[in-house]
This record gives sequence, structure tokens and C-alpha cells, in this order.
Amino acid sequence: MTEQTCPSPQKVTLRHDWAREEAEALLALPFPELIFQAQLAHRQFFDPTKVQISTLLSIKSGGCPEDCSYCPQSAHHDKRMAAEKLMPLERVIADARRSKEAGAGRFCMGAAWRAPKDRDLDAVCRMVEEVKALGLETCLTIGMLTPSQSARLKEAGLDYYNHNLDTSEDFYGKIITTRTYQERLNTLANVRDAGIKVCCGGIIGMGEDTQDRAGLLTTLANLPTHPESVPINLLVRVEGTPLADEEAVDPITFARVIATARIMMPASHVRLAAGRENMSESTHALCFLAGANSIFWGEKLLTTPNPAQNRDTELLAMLGMSPMMQKTATA
Repeated sequence: MTEQTCPSPQKVTLRHDWAREEAEALLALPFPELIFQAQLAHRQFFDPTKVQISTLLSIKSGGCPEDCSYCPQSAHHDKRMAAEKLMPLERVIADARRSKEAGAGRFCMGAAWRAPKDRDLDAVCRMVEEVKALGLETCLTIGMLTPSQSARLKEAGLDYYNHNLDTSEDFYGKIITTRTYQERLNTLANVRDAGIKVCCGGIIGMGEDTQDRAGLLTTLANLPTHPESVPINLLVRVEGTPLADEEAVDPITFARVIATARIMMPASHVRLAAGRENMSESTHALCFLAGANSIFWGEKLLTTPNPAQNRDTELLAMLGMSPMMQKTATA
């Protein structure tokens, strides 16, 4: 019998010219083939045993004027969170310090604003400066930003800005009506032009179909620069929100989205974000195999539950994985 050799895997290249049909074709691949391609892409750019760790703190919750159908912070829903004031600096820094001691490399702060006022940025910039001084990477998600606001945050030392597209442009109007898709894209451009790294992804399980998932990933992958961080959220169905009774997405379907994101944006951190509280150890492992290499840990993500840190530590140990070493952040 003649010995056969496997062909060398093709080198993965960064592309910004994806067609939606290509993303749909990836999502429809036989599952073993999809995971294999995702693994090839992942291993070219990352150590597959390492996971980037972030924590997320809500520095101002409730009372948001946006009508996002998934969010309990919206003032439009029947059951809504009471609006809170911006968290004092001392509490933010204490939480950031605990996060660093627990092993997080990036500290993310979120505020329920449609768009911050310029006076709001005074306090937020101070938070960024103080968190940065602890040696942590800094990340914010505080709504739409103007070019001048983005520049101020960059000057304060902000590393990442999160502003999710949530879903495809076609499906977007069924989820949000108070902010346009283009406004989201404009904020991403303002942040990117200011020299801040972009964190941008979406939510799976809001009633969208495969074409919408492909549309979201195509838009992300065709940005001038791939988002350095791509959070893929699994809808947390919160009572009192319009999507509270939405049908759950099965783990294989969710893993397909993770794997397709990894193939289309191979050098990006693909993050398991909201929804992990309801994921089994097997689902987590499947997503890591599909190319996820970033998670939030801590008890809560803004307003929704998140797995306890000890659960994540035990899971990573079980899988022979470990937190990604964090370079010391400097201003």
C-alpha cells in the first residue's frame, strides 16, 4: 500500500472582502470540517491552551433611553432597573484591584448611557487613568462617542472600546429602534481613528436566522481593521424584556458561530461573553475547541449572572488550559 501524506494546511490570511454567502457556507459546513478549519486558524495566531481573562463592572446602571429588546436596563420596558448614579471612583478602583489580584488582565467598565455628555467624561477619564495605573488593560462601553470624546479617552489611556453591532443590519430594526446601525458603525470609526482598539460583536438567540448571523460576522470581518476583541453573546432571557420568551439556541449552533468568527477574524480574541452561566462544562469545552479564547469572569456581567470564578478556574484546569499572560499596561 502506498503511504499517503496529508497536504500541508493552507496559511490563513486576514481578509476584509467577505461575502455573506461565504459566511453562510462556513456556518453550514459539516461540523468536524468547520471545527478543523477553526482550529487551523486559531493555532496560527494563538496558543490554543491560553484564554484571555477580563472582568466587567457596571459603573452606572439603569435608566437607559435606548429600547434594546434584550436589555433590562432600558427605560422602555415594563420591568426596568432604577437609574443609578455613576459609581464613585474609590469603588471602581477597589473592584479593579480585586480583579487584578484574581488574575484578570483587562478591566472593563460599562455605563447605561445612550451617549455620554462631555462632563461625564471627566469622571470616566479619571477612572481609566487610575485603572491603567494598576497595570491593567482598560476597556469602556458607555454608548455612542464623537471623535473628540474618543480622542479624550485615548489621551486618558483607554486601550479598548466596546460597542457591539448586536446583529445583522437587516434584523437590527426588530431589536432596536432608538439608534441606527450606521450610528453604531460611526462610533466604531471614531474609536478606531482615535487609536483605541475595538471590541465589537453581537448576540445570538434573539430570533435571528442563519443569514442574519452570517450578516453580522460579514460586517465585522469587513471592517477596515478586524475588531481586536469579538464578544459572542448568548442571549440571556430576562423577565420583563421583549425577548424573555425567545427560544433557546442549542450548543452546536452557538459553537458554529464561534468557529465561523474564528475563521473570518483569525487574529482577533473571540470572547464567550453573556450567557455562560447557563452553559455546561461540555458547551464551554466545545466553544474553546471552536476557537473561543477569551472570557469574562466575576459574579455578574453588568446586570446578568456570570459563572463564579472558582468554576472557571476548575474548568480551565480540567481542560489543561490557563489564563493568557498579561503584559503590563502602561499609559
